[in-house]
Amino acid sequence: MKVEQPIILRIERIVDEARDLRTFIFRYPLCAKPGQFVIVWLPRINEKPFSISFQDKERFGITVFKVGSFTSKMFELKVGDKVGIRGPYGNGFSLKGEKVVLVGGGCGTAPLAFLADELKKKKADIHYIIGARNKACLLFEKRMKLAGIKTYFATDDGSYGFKGYTTDLLKQILGKNAIDMVYTCGPEIMMKFVNEICSKVNVPCQISMERYMKCGFGICGQCCVDNTGVRVCKEGPVFSGQMIKNIFEFGKYKREASGKKVDL
Repeated sequence: MKVEQPIILRIERIVDEARDLRTFIFRYPLCAKPGQFVIVWLPRINEKPFSISFQDKERFGITVFKVGSFTSKMFELKVGDKVGIRGPYGNGFSLKGEKVVLVGGGCGTAPLAFLADELKKKKADIHYIIGARNKACLLFEKRMKLAGIKTYFATDDGSYGFKGYTTDLLKQILGKNAIDMVYTCGPEIMMKFVNEICSKVNVPCQISMERYMKCGFGICGQCCVDNTGVRVCKEGPVFSGQMIKNIFEFGKYKREASGKKVDL
């Protein structure tokens, strides 16, 4: 059920997931697909897009990384407080493949957790790689274990799991298993390498791309990318590996709210 105007929802539950990462749960039948997003409105402050990290028949959740003024305001909210929600928006992941790999980095792990839940319902054989700077920043370790999903952890400093990059683990898994599909969300440089690795071994890949969004449904053009002009909020945020190769700026730069280019 897509909501074009904000509906006001109370926060039912708040879960501290990791350092500066918090999940907000709302009671509402959103009926979203993995990879889609909602726009969160804080009255008199602003509104921002967030991926959906959890969903059942009655509830949905978003996982927020405290990184700026808007998310800092969200971290001040308590159970029972109200926010505006509109959506879900965007093109989500296509649930394909019997043997799949999910590659998540940082807060990009959030939408992949929702995807993992849905793929498990389809009896897919899932390898889920979760990467972070260190152990304190790792998301959803307990959740994935309770779900019975094969999960691999990579930390930059080696404080937990594999010391190194998620892409190193991806190469190992692809070398030992016949994989039908790879899904990825996280830092753009990481996703660029994921796509290149998949392309070399002829495994299809789906990539969740992030750009600055305003409207969320394709009217304002804020999130159009060079040189195709596709709208990340509408044709994305999930693109195939083949389609992402035609987006010139992917892995190179993005734009601020003003339109100014920022190197990645």
